[in-house]
Amino acid sequence: MGQTGLKVSLLSYTPIPDEIIAMAAKLCYSDSSIEELKRSMNEEKRAAFVKKLIELGHFSPIEHASFTFGIEGVSRALLAQITRHRLVSFSVQSQRYVNKSTGFNYVIPPSITRLGDEAVNRYKEQMQIMQGWYNEWVEELGGSGEAANQDARFVLPNACETKMVMTMNARELLHFFKLRCCNRAQWEIRALAYEMLRLCNQACPSVFSYGGAACVTGACSEGKMSCHKQAEVRTFTKNYLERNYESKQ
Repeated sequence: MGQTGLKVSLLSYTPIPDEIIAMAAKLCYSDSSIEELKRSMNEEKRAAFVKKLIELGHFSPIEHASFTFGIEGVSRALLAQITRHRLVSFSVQSQRYVNKSTGFNYVIPPSITRLGDEAVNRYKEQMQIMQGWYNEWVEELGGSGEAANQDARFVLPNACETKMVMTMNARELLHFFKLRCCNRAQWEIRALAYEMLRLCNQACPSVFSYGGAACVTGACSEGKMSCHKQAEVRTFTKNYLERNYESKQ
């Protein structure tokens, strides 16, 4: 039992994603065979064509590329948010089948960390109290197995860690980044979105150089609720992606 933190990995993705995107789009307007289309495009041509697609708002071919992530160290509160995105496949660690009697890990919000050690220690003590409640109910409900776990879990907090494997297509990812990289997004899902964007941009920059909050490539979509920090968001996104790209070299 203890504090945990965000860990994201890109487990797999469509090989040469911009190739399949460009081929699918060109097929709509060409009499060539699929093999001929594949041979006709080098990396430079693919990137230029994908850029044209995105600038024209022709997003349906982008759906042919998919990306699968392994995500750990996030809270059940985040799970409630991310499952609002519709075109996503999830496999999530079950609190019904996975017993937490030996201790659950938990996420500490930065706002509590900023209050200092005393606040953090109080928070950790509260987590330990809830761990005790959970263990008491597991024991009273039979000691082990899904019958005990499924009802004992009701006393676990939103802070409790969950793990998941998640797959999105590239179009949904761009939409996800537009909403969740925004300054107005909740801090935990925003941190997750930026890590996913970093990994996607390394894998397919021709598509994901357009990723980020709405204000990164266009106007703010928040209307009267805008944070009015478009320049800061653009600079942060650019530096975040460039810094991680440089560290890879």
